[in-house]
Amino acid sequence: MGEGDIEPGFVPLVFHELPEDEMRERAQGFHDLMGARRTTRHFSKRDVSRDLIELAVKTASTAPSGAHLQPWTFVAVSNPELKARIREAAEVEEKKFYEERMPEAWEEVLTPLGTDYVKEHVTDAPWIVVLFRHSQRERPGGEMSPAYYAQESCGIAAGLFIAAVHNMGLTTLTHTPSPMGFLREILWRPDHEHAMLLMPVGYPAEDAKVPGLKRKSLDEVSKFFE
Repeated sequence: MGEGDIEPGFVPLVFHELPEDEMRERAQGFHDLMGARRTTRHFSKRDVSRDLIELAVKTASTAPSGAHLQPWTFVAVSNPELKARIREAAEVEEKKFYEERMPEAWEEVLTPLGTDYVKEHVTDAPWIVVLFRHSQRERPGGEMSPAYYAQESCGIAAGLFIAAVHNMGLTTLTHTPSPMGFLREILWRPDHEHAMLLMPVGYPAEDAKVPGLKRKSLDEVSKFFE
């Protein structure tokens, strides 16, 4: 293959190198933006345009994924009746979890956060977005086979979704009802899709509160070898 030839199925990488000072400025600016991100359970009922949710999902879908399978479905719900059904089902499961199934070690770390089985955010937020992970994919012949590294791929996509929501000036919450099987039934998803996160998206309530937490320092979350 001669210089300048492109292997079939590939295209040239588009990459614009930046001066190091600009790189550092961008990195610091993004860190400062995300450093101000907080998770709240208190949402305003103010409307949020559908196109903003679409842009957040499109941004999430730029995430790298195993073999580029993109093994996710983001189901966005603004319908009040459907949100009410989801909240009711979530609270049934969460009440059992909080009262009967919660391990002591988990209760120990949740108690300072003030969480309980009541999930107002599901119906208060103008949108809820449920991330479904695909455990299988359909092959060209119609048979199903595993979707490789789906858990890792969806985790990356979820992170990009959260960053996109915060970047546009909204807030979200990562809610994991336990168990989450009811979401597949209510939202009419196929058996090979598994609910991974339920994320309300919207403006925070005027009286929104968050726990007084402190993030770990760089030394606590990293190790460098030079």
